[in-house]
Amino acid sequence: MSDWVTVCELTDIAPDTGVCAALNNEQVALFRFGDGEQVFAVSNFDPFGKANVLSRGIIGSIGEQLVVASPLYKQHFDLQTGACLEDDSVSLKTFSVKVENNQVLLAA
Repeated sequence: MSDWVTVCELTDIAPDTGVCAALNNEQVALFRFGDGEQVFAVSNFDPFGKANVLSRGIIGSIGEQLVVASPLYKQHFDLQTGACLEDDSVSLKTFSVKVENNQVLLAA
């Protein structure tokens, strides 16, 4: 059974953007689609740019996949699986996330 940790309020994430949060000394990129409660969490570390920048990426969709584009070299990462669309040997760590009472929680 997972312990859940509150990392921010839902309203801290503007619709269709991302923010960075810390979980156990690791940077996590949180992305909110639209003005609802759909939030995704992946590692903030860009494996191509070697920097913690993914929370500043642009989110959107490619076909049915919800993605973030790296702000550095523009690789696309699937927000549900972490897979890189341009290089299937690379993927991001993903985190379980839920929203309760306007609080965004990550599984620790």
